[in-house]
Amino acid sequence: MSAPAPAFRFDPHQAPVAATERAERLIDPGFGRVFTDHMALIRFSDEKGWHDAQITARGPLPIDPASSVLHYAQEIFEGLKAYRLADGGTALFRPDANARRFRDSAQRLAMPELPEALFVESIERLVAADADWIPGGEGALYLRPFMFASEVFLGVKPAAEYLYMVIASSVGAYWKGGMRPISVWVSREHTRAAPGGTGAAKCGGNYAASLIAQKAAIAQGCDQVVFLDAAERRWIEELGGMNLFFVMDDGSLVTPPLTGTILPGITRDSLIALARNQGLTVREEPYAIDQWREDARSGRLVEAFACGTAAVVTPVGRVADTAGDFTIGTGGTGQTTQRLHQALNAIQRGQAPDPHGWLHRLT
Repeated sequence: MSAPAPAFRFDPHQAPVAATERAERLIDPGFGRVFTDHMALIRFSDEKGWHDAQITARGPLPIDPASSVLHYAQEIFEGLKAYRLADGGTALFRPDANARRFRDSAQRLAMPELPEALFVESIERLVAADADWIPGGEGALYLRPFMFASEVFLGVKPAAEYLYMVIASSVGAYWKGGMRPISVWVSREHTRAAPGGTGAAKCGGNYAASLIAQKAAIAQGCDQVVFLDAAERRWIEELGGMNLFFVMDDGSLVTPPLTGTILPGITRDSLIALARNQGLTVREEPYAIDQWREDARSGRLVEAFACGTAAVVTPVGRVADTAGDFTIGTGGTGQTTQRLHQALNAIQRGQAPDPHGWLHRLT
């Protein structure tokens, strides 16, 4: 029988950011640089289970240099947003899906599984404390739940103590003046994940391993890197932090299947549902880099886009590769890409019906 969920206590910030200064910061917050006054925190130990749940002032963490996370990288995280709705209310977008993926990631990293209800409650309470930090217009409050091994020991084993936290960051519109197509570099030397690895988990190690390829992409004048599979170096998987879709000339969409090496994106899942609602065929099937090039050249492929929580939808206009560069369609933002982005954005902001029940309204 599982232990009862710990009750949250609220320890308000004694010196929160003044309203005038907060308003200044929210004019153009960018992404991931403006943080709110509070954070959520829950501790775990093998002895006590989940305990000491609190909303408290955001601040630095005292951490022992022998903390397990610093040596063996037991760490996972999530990303989701809180939106100011058209009717003035506030809502999270599919926090239950993030909660499930967080548990899956914890299981893969041999970490304790946070109950889904406790995950959602921690976010609800933090948003309630810092609701004034949600920007107006196209902005949102980006939420970063994460957990790491905090036990002080040097030994290769699952830790006995963990710290779960949520921090919040005010973010502005990702695209100013409309979506801009990006260019991507095909990584032939490095891969993101291998079968049996941690590719389907949202852990920091996956992103750390992708940075050298991202650095190479920037050196090639590209915005992002696209990874191929580790076994054959043939099949397209995903970008450094986004899933990929391909739009064909018959209106159908193709996206790489979830085979354990690709992160099961919540935006990806939402777009598949919306596309099918619009009568489009979506095929989750392998798609090779050679197919991508040939389909772009023949005109069979008319659009490609990446998707994720931060940018939601990002058009891909050009692909750079040692085997030869190519442009997708006109190199601009395609109609299907634009339509799906608008449909998802409208639901997230309460401007359109929500037939799937994705919006989690806060009181």
